[in-house]
Amino acid sequence: MRILITNDDGIHSPGLDLLERIAQTLSDDVYVIAPEYDQSGVAHSLSLNDPLRLREVSPRHFAVKGTPTDCVIMGVRSVLHDKKPDLVLSGVNRGSNVAEDVTYSGTIAGAMEGTILGVPSVALSQAYGPVTGRFNPHWDCAETHAPMVLRRLLDEGISPGTLINVNFPDCAPDQVKGIAVTVQGRRDAELLKIDARHDGRGIPYYWIAFQRGTFTPGKGTDLEAIASKRISLTPLRLDLTDEDAVTRYAQAFADNRIAQRKARPA
Repeated sequence: MRILITNDDGIHSPGLDLLERIAQTLSDDVYVIAPEYDQSGVAHSLSLNDPLRLREVSPRHFAVKGTPTDCVIMGVRSVLHDKKPDLVLSGVNRGSNVAEDVTYSGTIAGAMEGTILGVPSVALSQAYGPVTGRFNPHWDCAETHAPMVLRRLLDEGISPGTLINVNFPDCAPDQVKGIAVTVQGRRDAELLKIDARHDGRGIPYYWIAFQRGTFTPGKGTDLEAIASKRISLTPLRLDLTDEDAVTRYAQAFADNRIAQRKARPA
């Protein structure tokens, strides 16, 4: 089995090294194609106005000056054009990708692009919290449990048009309480804020920031699973169509009439 791995934290991130070790428990045919620099938050963006630069870091390890989406396309359509991968793995992200994170996440986007290109794809993220902190997550949680999760996913099969979003809780491996198959949650939008500052010349600039708050995660969601120290496994579909809204609007526009604007008097 040929595995292509990527991420959004960059070619030198510890989560990428971890993911390579995880992939090697499944296959010895593993390729790493990741962004040259941190691309967190770029979502499913393509580099259309700049050329892609591909650098071979070492055998089977490549850095791309581009986004995670660029990396997967380069991998499938160029580096591995002779034999495309059987599996795309994206991560292991430093921090969870749950709730609305999936719309911003470059990690999710890497798996999304693999799915678009017809390759079964999984995004993996390791949560951290106020105790462990950004620079000291429980990487061993993902390393311990990811191989088992991936084997079971492969045995069950991943449907075309669907990617799998896996998040590991912020705890030691032996504290994990199980696996939850979840739906995408939703946070309180008030947690997102603008941090306004001034530079040395008094000119204002801004950071997008997040503030802590208390809210109750929805039942059966990825947020609830992570909070209860369970591994969250969320199937996500490429098709974003709201089928209920399609039915409602189809009824509203059933007469198929186009309103004509009256000409204004001269």
